[in-house]
Amino acid sequence: MPDTPDTTEDYDDLYRVRAPKPVYYAEQALLGALLLEPRRLADTGTLTAGHFDNHSHATLFTAIRTLPAPDPADHAKDTVWLNKVLEHARPHARGLSASYIHGLIQFCPQPKHAAAYARMIRADHARRTLRLHAERLAHTATDATGPNPAAAALVQADALGRVLDDLVGQFAPHPGSLPRSQPATTVARHGSAEDLDEERLLLATATAYPAEVQQMRWLAAEDFISPLHAALWQCVTALVHRGDMVDPVTVLGEAQIRGLITDALTSRDLMAVVSTPAGSPEYWGENVLRRALLARAHTVATRITAYTDDLANTPHQLITGSRRALADLNTLRTRWRHATSPVPATRPARASATAAPRAGPPPATAPPAARLSR
Repeated sequence: MPDTPDTTEDYDDLYRVRAPKPVYYAEQALLGALLLEPRRLADTGTLTAGHFDNHSHATLFTAIRTLPAPDPADHAKDTVWLNKVLEHARPHARGLSASYIHGLIQFCPQPKHAAAYARMIRADHARRTLRLHAERLAHTATDATGPNPAAAALVQADALGRVLDDLVGQFAPHPGSLPRSQPATTVARHGSAEDLDEERLLLATATAYPAEVQQMRWLAAEDFISPLHAALWQCVTALVHRGDMVDPVTVLGEAQIRGLITDALTSRDLMAVVSTPAGSPEYWGENVLRRALLARAHTVATRITAYTDDLANTPHQLITGSRRALADLNTLRTRWRHATSPVPATRPARASATAAPRAGPPPATAPPAARLSR
């Protein structure tokens, strides 16, 4: 006879309720303090209903702020004002009841600590707000459906920056302001075959038209997905900036000096990478930089999300860590602005007229020979 599966554990998992976060109890304690001693509303400072995480709690807080405070002597003798609060809030939160309101009063440890409860609520709201904007930035950085993903990502980064600027004045700095959790600073990037083809085409066109590389100081080796391509870009730029002659053979010589040639990566492989130009270096360079910008934006968003997930981080630690993360994105943003700004009128013309114009994309894929190395 077959064994009957034990579904008790699955049943328990299905109906297990996640324990509330500390802010839930802070909201309960504050509302209990205000219901018991309405004059404590003056201790909540700039707290608004929008700071609350629980909708019913926010509705109660709105009712408390809206209704005139009762006479303390009368409030101590009857529940008239409490009934008015419930009547005002219930249309917006159907689950509220008189028993819940009285439960809030019983739960509050110390009504005189209302200011501390309010600070906890504001701190958690700051955490949630940062996380929300970080998630939006991460989504935008990986959404390739829009007409200009880079511009959209930078708009979200600016919105995140404005939130941080607003929070700076709300929470006082303190020693040890760096976040407790430190995510990995380097994240391996993975690109499609098309992305790697474009990097190879950049290297080949840069080798064919080295004069244009002089104007591409906005592109760095760290922007490449492939470490080999990053090293070859350094080879090309080193030759250009030294004023040496640049062609596939001289690039090969620079690669040899830098130790790039191995048994697994032969001279013929390297020559193939830099020997088939198409389009213009700037066109491909902008594509490489755009991908790097979006990847950096996603990394920044991931870092900030990790900070907010660690409940041990204080608001000021979240602010400090998030601003440092955004600074990493802003350095790349500056290079992107240089790459996409209008071309100066005094810029020298390209030496060769045989290459395709900057805006003209080359064939969809690189020749087979250019695919030999990664």
